[in-house]
Amino acid sequence: MRYGAGFWMKLKSLLFRTVVSTALVGSSAWATDVIELEPVEHIKLRNDGLPIVTLSPDILYRILVGEVAVQQGDFDTASQVFLSLAKDTADPRFAQRAFQFSMADNNLARGIVAAKEWSLLAPNDPEAKATALALEASTGQTSGLAQTLYQRIVQASDKEQAIIQAMSIISKMVDSRLALDVLEQALPPDVRELTVSHLALADIAWAAQQPDRALHEARLALKQEPDSQLAIQRVLEYGLVVDDRSVIDEARQFIQLNPDARDVALLLINRLVDLKEFDQALLQLRDMQRRNPEDFDLLLTQAEINVRAERYDVAVTLLNEYINVHTQRRQSLPDDTTTAVSSISDARLSLVQIAEKQGQLNEAIRQLNLIEEPALQFQVKVHRAVLEARLGDLKRANRTLDSLGVLGKRDQAVVDLTRASMLREAGRTDQAIQVLERSDKELPDTPEIKYDLAMLYASQGRNEELEPLLRQVIELQPQNANAYNALGYTFADMNKNLDEAQGLLEQALELEPDNPYILDSVGWYLYRVGDYQAALEYLKRSYEQLPDAEVAAHLGEVLWAKGRRDEAKQVLQQAWKKSPGNSNLERVMNRLGVKP
Repeated sequence: MRYGAGFWMKLKSLLFRTVVSTALVGSSAWATDVIELEPVEHIKLRNDGLPIVTLSPDILYRILVGEVAVQQGDFDTASQVFLSLAKDTADPRFAQRAFQFSMADNNLARGIVAAKEWSLLAPNDPEAKATALALEASTGQTSGLAQTLYQRIVQASDKEQAIIQAMSIISKMVDSRLALDVLEQALPPDVRELTVSHLALADIAWAAQQPDRALHEARLALKQEPDSQLAIQRVLEYGLVVDDRSVIDEARQFIQLNPDARDVALLLINRLVDLKEFDQALLQLRDMQRRNPEDFDLLLTQAEINVRAERYDVAVTLLNEYINVHTQRRQSLPDDTTTAVSSISDARLSLVQIAEKQGQLNEAIRQLNLIEEPALQFQVKVHRAVLEARLGDLKRANRTLDSLGVLGKRDQAVVDLTRASMLREAGRTDQAIQVLERSDKELPDTPEIKYDLAMLYASQGRNEELEPLLRQVIELQPQNANAYNALGYTFADMNKNLDEAQGLLEQALELEPDNPYILDSVGWYLYRVGDYQAALEYLKRSYEQLPDAEVAAHLGEVLWAKGRRDEAKQVLQQAWKKSPGNSNLERVMNRLGVKP
């Protein structure tokens, strides 16, 4: 039996009435940072120290509720359910799960409570105690954790292992700057200069957004162990934002002295590609190929570099050479067929990518048809259908999707979404809506279908039908920033429910603070409420990342409202040159009297 959003809402309501609000803590208790936990007495234990828990109908039901919440991404509910189960059963495993889901929900206060409960119920579990101390340290109470770790390292016979364990505990802290302080206090003087100590400090400093310190510690680690690949990798990674030329030179020198350091060489090549220094990356790769002429995987790396450099003809030649090598390998080593087929498939997918970039859709389809790997066949056929639709042959595309046969629910959702997308791109929005409406009835707990259907409704101005769908998406996926954003933007664009729009957009922004679509929505909301300066700041940030017509239209509106009309005209006219005919942009320009 499938449970739709209505069932889930009722289930949550029942849960809050019968479990959470009447469990060991009430809803108001979550607002406090510290809840005193009393030990549970008179609990019968198994031989392994875990409590004997009778799986009553109530406990089974609550476990089911918690597991359903996890599947739906509702970590708030899941953490509350498992915490109440831990308190009622004295089972530390429930407390551990409550801690994990509290952290997934970014709820530090509840995470601290769950960690303390876990530590209380498992007093001999060092991870439980250390986790509780780590979370306490995240609130600024660092001395207890630092002292505990210091003593552990002092008493340990294997200092390196003790430091690694300390890092595992400290990494649970929410505030990386406090974590760095704790680690510095936890390292006794006699181990402070160990390579592993410098590596640990480098990692925490990087997490704390202190790249200079991270690079300094990584270099100290390399000084301690000049042949340490872990150290030079950190020098390269952390140093690129500090002094890219210097650290690249250091990595090159390391590779010259350690020619077998394959991972370091590949990391250097990747970073050179990221810096668009393609020729330098290829030179480095050729050195590797000279030393390892039988390492045919480097051919694929060489091809990928040329793809990134948009040297497609060279890349195609290399990919075909790579395919030939593995075809011969497949013939000569029949026992290793699986590896060869997988390698050939990787190369053909790259050829598909190149053909698409060059607008050669028939060639892309030909390459897809040559892929033999069984695990990729679903992906291959879906991709082929999309390309066939782009060629204007919707009938053929639908036949390709139909050839997939009977599918599981997840794959069926992908096929339905693909069909709707093909129809939408062909301008057949009504048919796309019919596909997703039918799919939503058959797969009622699939948020992706509801979201895409809502977006189709939005394109037709059917906002009354859009709203309940987006609310269901939020119910099914509480961490879905796009759903909060879409509903908040809809309200702002309609200039209604602005208080709720604010809350929705704040939630979206908290989940994805740098998402340009969300920044655009927030800017448009601020424009609606008359805060033009704040609106301008958000829209500028959005436009820097996403210089498209829709954002330009909003930015132009706000600049115009602030009296900066020359700037507004410039933004709108530049956007028109890139996207002539955009209906929203055209509407704004006509209303403001701005000529293309």
